[in-house]
Amino acid sequence: MKQRICLIEDDAIMGEALSERLDLEGYACDWFQSAEAAMRGLGKKRYAVAVSDIRLPDMSGETLFQRLRESGLELPPFLFITAHGAIDQAVRLLKLGAEDYLSKPLDIRALLGKVRELAERAEHARPSAREAGELGISAVMRRIEATLPRLAQHADTVLITGESGVGKEWVAQALHRQFDPEGRKPFVAVNCGAIPETLLESELFGHVKGAFTGAIRDKPGVFEQADGGTLFLDEIGDMPLTMQVKLLRVIQDRQVVKLGGEKSIPVSIKLICATHQDLKEMVRKGEFREDLYYRVHVMHLHVPPLRERKEDILWLAARFMAELCGSKGLPPRQPDPMEERTLTDYPWPGNIRELKHSLERACILGAQALVSAESLSEYPGLDPASTAEATSPERLTDFLAKSERGYITYMLEQHAWRITETAGHLGITRKALWDKMRRLGVARVDAAKLDAAAPSGTHPDVTLK
Repeated sequence: MKQRICLIEDDAIMGEALSERLDLEGYACDWFQSAEAAMRGLGKKRYAVAVSDIRLPDMSGETLFQRLRESGLELPPFLFITAHGAIDQAVRLLKLGAEDYLSKPLDIRALLGKVRELAERAEHARPSAREAGELGISAVMRRIEATLPRLAQHADTVLITGESGVGKEWVAQALHRQFDPEGRKPFVAVNCGAIPETLLESELFGHVKGAFTGAIRDKPGVFEQADGGTLFLDEIGDMPLTMQVKLLRVIQDRQVVKLGGEKSIPVSIKLICATHQDLKEMVRKGEFREDLYYRVHVMHLHVPPLRERKEDILWLAARFMAELCGSKGLPPRQPDPMEERTLTDYPWPGNIRELKHSLERACILGAQALVSAESLSEYPGLDPASTAEATSPERLTDFLAKSERGYITYMLEQHAWRITETAGHLGITRKALWDKMRRLGVARVDAAKLDAAAPSGTHPDVTLK
């Protein structure tokens, strides 16, 4: 897998030249021509090295670097390019944590040598997927994430289930990135429940000119558009029975026939289907074809609701706040302890989608508090009694014990429940950690249940058939 370089350069000629040279050197280079665009990019992808000009059109490289550091994002090593007159600014950046700077006129060999050095260092220091957590820090999400490389290599059809807003498309995109690490293959997503039944066949398989009134030209369907990449069929449980028959044949043969056409068109795709419904129950009721069910239920990932993986709530909130503040040019904001408690105690009936929208709403309105019982009560599904309980005063000792329990559990999860390693990271002895776990009631309950329920080498949330 190629290492990815973030290039921030507003000069079109220099940016294009550096981007092409980095590509030739075997890196995957993302080129941004403004600081705002770079902030959005750094919030979405991981980079081995960032190369940035100090003089940018919308803000200085120094301001950009300060904002990124304040946002809480995990940043790659930064290498700055500066004119001779801005050396003092480059020195300030080194004090802030930048790796190095190079002066203009630029020595391309020196730049490539420095990029290579920093990229190799980043490769050796990069945490494993289990520690980094692209999908979450909870045990169940790390297990799902650990399964993705194998699915990307061997599975042609994957089914993802879970409640609405739980992040099924997010998991599908992560699987696609494992399948296409260089980002060159298409990822096409379509919501089967959002397309009228009369248009669904044309949207899926395409149509030829004259197939129906208004068909003035040939149109490729989403299967053709995704050829060579990944097709994500969301809410497949909402697909009409008549269309399920046609979909079954396409999945079996990996060939499509356009509406009004006669020629079969072969397609090579990784098919990911998702639904919030119980397909097995729908089969029992005659609402979903049994043969299609077994065709799409080859490899199954189940994403639990957010209320069942509370460890992910604050992690997701921090990630969303960094992205929102960075994209809107706002100063970074973090929830205070009471807001953190409200976040973790709220049941989030809308799951990740609701969490992100509530934080975005607070940012847009400039609310003094990021989240409160009052703001959450506007959402359907909230039990007012639980909100009152979540925000009621508690004794300091109880609050401190709960905070300590949560932090120790989080650190144990981060270190895969290795007691000695966790104790060393916390700065306490192994015995002291055991005593705290016993006193606070910290136990590996979820992991134990999962391991007990799963056969050797498998996991109940990852069903391989």
